[in-house]
Amino acid sequence: MTTTTPKASEIQRDWHIVDAEGMVLGRLATEVANVLRGKHKPTYTPNLDTGDHVIIVNADKIVLTSNKAERKMVYSHSGYPGGLKESTYAEAMDKDAAAAVTRSIKGMLPKTRLGRQQITKLKVYAGPEHPHVAQNPQPLSFDHAKHRA
Repeated sequence: MTTTTPKASEIQRDWHIVDAEGMVLGRLATEVANVLRGKHKPTYTPNLDTGDHVIIVNADKIVLTSNKAERKMVYSHSGYPGGLKESTYAEAMDKDAAAAVTRSIKGMLPKTRLGRQQITKLKVYAGPEHPHVAQNPQPLSFDHAKHRA
């Protein structure tokens, strides 16, 4: 049996839209990372970018479970001595919810050139509006990622 590797011209990229209202951040991030990598396709190849484009709307309505919004910290470093800054996820979500969601998904992608290429296919918006209507995105639902409180 031979192994087939798709060429760059043979890769079909679809557009998906996810309404993140009421979804748990970690569960949503793992599913979106799999779609960005292309692991949901039979043509998945670990060394090629075979993934699809994903649009996430209502990022400001994402939920963190078990008081993680106040306990979990977000760190950034300027590169200078003493340049470590920390804030809680609640502060990060209040400041820029789209950036906080993107950061969580980016952490689940490979830390290589391939991962940097895959994260460019992610578009996150805090509200329900997005400018990608012309791409005709198909709804993508992760029912197990919904928060049941």
